[in-house]
Amino acid sequence: MLRDAMSMPFEQPDPELAARMAALGLDRISAAAGETPVYLVGGAVRDLLRGVAPEEIGNLDLAVEGDAIELARALGGELREHERFGTATVSVGGREVDLARTRTEVYARPGALPEVEAASLAEDLGRRDFTVNAIAVALAAPGAVIDPHGGRLDLAAGLLRTLHRRSFEDDPTRALRAARYAARLGFELEAQTEAALSEADLATVSPERVEAELVRLLGEDEWRRGFELLAEWGLAPRAGLELMEAVRETLARPGWRGTTDEATAALVAGAPAIGRYAPSAGPLEQARELAALDEGPPSELAAAARESAPVALVIARAMGAGWLDRYVEEWRDVRLEIDGEDLMAAGIEQGPAVGRGLAAALAARLDRQVQGREGELDVALRAAREG
Repeated sequence: MLRDAMSMPFEQPDPELAARMAALGLDRISAAAGETPVYLVGGAVRDLLRGVAPEEIGNLDLAVEGDAIELARALGGELREHERFGTATVSVGGREVDLARTRTEVYARPGALPEVEAASLAEDLGRRDFTVNAIAVALAAPGAVIDPHGGRLDLAAGLLRTLHRRSFEDDPTRALRAARYAARLGFELEAQTEAALSEADLATVSPERVEAELVRLLGEDEWRRGFELLAEWGLAPRAGLELMEAVRETLARPGWRGTTDEATAALVAGAPAIGRYAPSAGPLEQARELAALDEGPPSELAAAARESAPVALVIARAMGAGWLDRYVEEWRDVRLEIDGEDLMAAGIEQGPAVGRGLAAALAARLDRQVQGREGELDVALRAAREG
């Protein structure tokens, strides 16, 4: 099989590439594979050819002309198997490695997940999204590039080119990936690829898959450019990029870190409706209401904040609601010295009156109208009895 693969177009062995491949630490996989052909494919090859240092390469994708799951098991250690696609994920030398059986894909309808079956490396490379991601290097011949679709030429030209005319029709999420790669690499779409974008009907894709691609885009350094490209290509309305940026800056501040998931908050703030995907509008409306509040008694502001979702708090702060800094740094951590047991011991029946009394005491504590246990209890009892 390796001989068949090497009959595909490839360049003369590249000693520098071989050295960079060696630095990835894949010897253990080569030894475990034995005679089974294994190839480094996808983004790692693309980035090595672009001159990215091996230590800066992220997760690795390996194509196996054989049983990828069996090979993964032979490596030992923690293992995640995905039998439907014949893939497995293992950790090798502290780096996550995805092993996949070389395969073909058939799409029952546009936007559907593919049906897969085992195939050769040539067929596997032919199913990929862009030529620059359809390059392979055999672990057994680490200096030789297998490039049947001209990916290296497109790398040199700074172009993203699909492998066939129906690429976006089969899997419309490739259009979202095109924005991500174009933004990250600074590439442009090849003319026919750009013309084919109109065939990317993202309404045929589940909202979950669209959201997953947008989350990946947000993980890029050049994520703003990616969203701008989606708008330029007519795939999405122009997102609220300034507010998205402000949300991310807010979550980087002391007191706000970990308040909510950054990607979720950014998507809600930007509200990019794509296909059947649209982020929930509720938190954005809550955020607008919070941002519209004037400075007032801490008890009233804190009550409004407590009733809002964490993502709404972050977006409201990004909109300029500076009072929320006091909420996250001070007000939300205020605790009473009394509790419901104290009120019931003073004759208040268990029920709504207890909650009403404690709420009144907390409001008075926030507004600095009382201090200490006795003051809190006095306010709480009066409020509980007035009901």
